[in-house]
Amino acid sequence: MWSILTVMTGLMLADVILVEASLSFLGLGDPNRASWGRMASDAQQYLRVAWWLALFPGIAIVIAEVGVNLVVDCWKRK
Repeated sequence: MWSILTVMTGLMLADVILVEASLSFLGLGDPNRASWGRMASDAQQYLRVAWWLALFPGIAIVIAEVGVNLVVDCWKRK
């Protein structure tokens, strides 16, 4: 029972991170809060001269997603 609950919670947490970043990227997030999606969206106009402004928020999203999934997977195997 607990293994199913932890796996589902971890998957939902990863989905929440991705949905929030996607909505912020599209401009549908809270403009008063910092978000990786908003950082990537704001960096679009500088891609030719400062490509790293969009790269680092994208890497942070990937690390958060993989990190949540790895923690849940390790927790599940205990």
